[in-house]
Amino acid sequence: MGHTLTIDYGDDVLFSMGVTRDEFVEEARFLLAAKLYELGRLSSGQAARLCGKGRVDFLLSLPRVGVSISNLRPEDAESELEFLRNE
Repeated sequence: MGHTLTIDYGDDVLFSMGVTRDEFVEEARFLLAAKLYELGRLSSGQAARLCGKGRVDFLLSLPRVGVSISNLRPEDAESELEFLRNE
């Protein structure tokens, strides 16, 4: 079952951004997905589905909005490296 999120905005937002309604909707969905991924609330696959992109396309689009492709926390990255060293 799908759910819908409604956000009210005026034409001034579209005009200020210089985008069409469809472009704004696409960008808003991507930015929401990117932020939830960045916060670790969604996996990359979940975030990609939320914004209607493939996982690789989603990940490669993240730097455009200043979000790191990897959302590993420093302590998680260190434990991953330690695991690899002991293999």
